[in-house]
Amino acid sequence: MPVFVYEARDAAGQLKKDKIDAPNMRMATQRLQEQKMAVINIKEQSGGMAQADVLGWYQKFKKVNEQALTVFSRQFATMINAGLAMVRCLDILSEQTEDKKLQQTLIQVRRDVEGGSTLSNALSKHPTVFSTLYISMVKAGEMGGVLDEVLERLAGFMEKDFALKKKVKSALTYPVVILVMALGIVFFLVTYILPTFVTLFEGMNLDLPLPTRILIGSTKAVRNPMILFPLIALLVVGGVFINRYINTPLGKKQYDLLKLNIPVFGLLNKKVAISRFCRTLGTLLSSGVPIMQALEIVGKASGNEIIAMTVGKIRESIREGESIASPLGASGMFPPMVTQMVAVGEETGNLDAMLAKISDFYDTEVEYLLSSLTSMLEPIMI
Repeated sequence: MPVFVYEARDAAGQLKKDKIDAPNMRMATQRLQEQKMAVINIKEQSGGMAQADVLGWYQKFKKVNEQALTVFSRQFATMINAGLAMVRCLDILSEQTEDKKLQQTLIQVRRDVEGGSTLSNALSKHPTVFSTLYISMVKAGEMGGVLDEVLERLAGFMEKDFALKKKVKSALTYPVVILVMALGIVFFLVTYILPTFVTLFEGMNLDLPLPTRILIGSTKAVRNPMILFPLIALLVVGGVFINRYINTPLGKKQYDLLKLNIPVFGLLNKKVAISRFCRTLGTLLSSGVPIMQALEIVGKASGNEIIAMTVGKIRESIREGESIASPLGASGMFPPMVTQMVAVGEETGNLDAMLAKISDFYDTEVEYLLSSLTSMLEPIMI
């Protein structure tokens, strides 16, 4: 039977640290509560202190699985909509989820809510798990008294966003696997097969064509440690330098611009970015988040400096009493169709619904583009 290490205060208010045997964490917490103890922290004991330290360090820096968070959001929305008490919902979901970090987080959120904290405040204590967008939408739902509706919208948003990412990854997996296998085969041929032919050609004393001489030179270079090791070191140093440069403000801006303009894949990245921008902003606005705060959240959540700069110009435009559509069109990133639909949404007062339609349209565009890219890359890779 699993052993759980806990910290709790007894009826006299004394802090107690001990262990308890129980089939699962929920039963362990229930047994402690039956003993009139207020549980502060509880976790399953690992095989040893060193292992516990390693696991604790790993859990601290490990990210919550996006699919697990999406499933939690949908189930949480369904339970709240069905009328279950929030503490009860969090208790059930913390027991049900298989993601350890999310489980520990939900246990702490449940304790905070049980102690009188609002759900948004409890979630804000875990910024590595719940994004600013997530917390802001929950807060707007609490203030408007429509938390169940907001949670439904949030769950729908996360499901569509996760589905879009999954489509892109799954579509690119096959070409990447083929490319890796092709490079592996080429390395095997150059390293083990071609040297046999090199010896044969050298013994014939023939005047070989330039491509053949280049191939023979490459084979010798790959098998020569004096050339191979410096080349590997140069590649590693170059990779580290490029990575550091990308992490600088100027480097990140140029890298994000390159991602949007690179041939073939630039169009895909741009369509995905437009879809996410419209869906995120539309979801926030429909949930009652003020437009200035919504734009700030969208800029931070975009992950792209070019989009963040465009969002900053939109905020400045709104402060000056202008529309959203003008800076969108001036950015050069958003097609005329998007700017025109946004302008119509502003004029009719249905901006959130119009943004949702734009997002759905670009989701379909991404699917078509991925299908075309996969069909085009397959013969190239083969």
